[in-house]
Amino acid sequence: MLYYVARMVSPSDREANRFSARARRYARVGANVGGVAARIAGSQLFGLGGDRGRNAAELAAALGGLKGPIMKVAQLMATIPDVLPSEYATELAKLQSDAPPMGWAFVKRRMTAELGAEWQKKFATFEHQPAAAASLGQVHRAVALDGATLACKLQYPDMQSAVEADLHQLQWLFAIHRRMDPVVDTSEIAKEIGARVREELDYYREAKHVALYRTILGGIDLVRVPRVWLELSTGRLLTLDWLEGRRLLEHKGAELSIRNRIATAMFMAWWFPFSRYGVIHGDPHLGNYTVFDQKTDGSRVGEPGGINLLDYGCIRIFPPSFVGGVVDLYHGLRSRDDALVVHAYETWGFRRLSRELIDILNIWARFIYGPLLDDRVRTIADGVKPSEYGRREAFRVHQALKRQGPVTVPREFVFMDRAAIGLGGVFLHLQAELNFHQLFNEAIEKFSVAGVAERQEIALVGAGLQDASSTE
Repeated sequence: MLYYVARMVSPSDREANRFSARARRYARVGANVGGVAARIAGSQLFGLGGDRGRNAAELAAALGGLKGPIMKVAQLMATIPDVLPSEYATELAKLQSDAPPMGWAFVKRRMTAELGAEWQKKFATFEHQPAAAASLGQVHRAVALDGATLACKLQYPDMQSAVEADLHQLQWLFAIHRRMDPVVDTSEIAKEIGARVREELDYYREAKHVALYRTILGGIDLVRVPRVWLELSTGRLLTLDWLEGRRLLEHKGAELSIRNRIATAMFMAWWFPFSRYGVIHGDPHLGNYTVFDQKTDGSRVGEPGGINLLDYGCIRIFPPSFVGGVVDLYHGLRSRDDALVVHAYETWGFRRLSRELIDILNIWARFIYGPLLDDRVRTIADGVKPSEYGRREAFRVHQALKRQGPVTVPREFVFMDRAAIGLGGVFLHLQAELNFHQLFNEAIEKFSVAGVAERQEIALVGAGLQDASSTE
């Protein structure tokens, strides 16, 4: 079935990227973070050093009072290794994405603007209080006229202007990094973050992402993907099936077999789309998943059966050649084939690879690929807290790069790296014990770049994403 949704932007769109809305956002953000930024910049400019831990804590406190896009981007930056100094990454990672919900007056205005004055007649019921609220929008539970339970995601007002203003002002965070620790060129990272955050505002595109994942994961019982209700969706309203489930962390104390089943579902939901279609879910936040219960007799609820994927705003589509590079690096590390390892890094987009730089990149690669290369049942990382996963290795890479000079991180690497770290954190929360080597080899069975390219093209066309560029 073709899920293509034509993208239409009205010339009278009152919420398009506007100077007046951006100016208000500049003023609000500036009032919160301007003083902290000035002090950090000044201490560096005059060689005063300053207390980086204190500055980081004050910056996090300033951002925490803002909500909206700037906090989402700050959280995102904190989860990408080596984008920010370690003190800032630690503090910004503590920020919570939960935002105070907008009231019923906003809901009525939004729904009227998207579905017309008679919008309430299109639902049997529509709950006044949101079921969830985040940085860019909030979700309301509703019931369709045919009795189906729905999840309606409403975008907050003026988000396009807010995102553009916040992305502009957050450039100074990268400037802090360049001044304090200029070992990583963050220019491509900034471009990638901007592109993905802008996509999250396009609910037409997110609807296509949902359709894409329904195609990719359609035959996997461990993972559930909702349907899109196109007649109840617009560019700023996305209506999906409501998927019943419980929070993933509620199962931390469950039996090992149940925790392993949930972890296996997470592994398949991430690695199967990537290895077969060149697509990843780039936001492995715990709030984007719930665990569904499998019914044993049609009425009685049984034990946890798998996961629900709830959010599809941050989806990254890769060139098939990049997927080939990921698989090549696995084989190169396993067989100690240096030529294949170098070829993989070059395929990813790394340039001017010296022997020293290759050795540094291998520190990180052996960390990420370690569980996949180890053919035994194990945890993802013994004795490591979820919040600390990858921090020690990132520090080693950072220290080594100080001796080599700046390295430019390719755009494609950014969300691949972030998602891998986030996924590992989920496995640590669950204390899962799996044979990750076996799971990975099942995912890449009969792998070929040509096969990925063929499957990707068919799936993108079917979801209405045929114009989506995998190199954007």
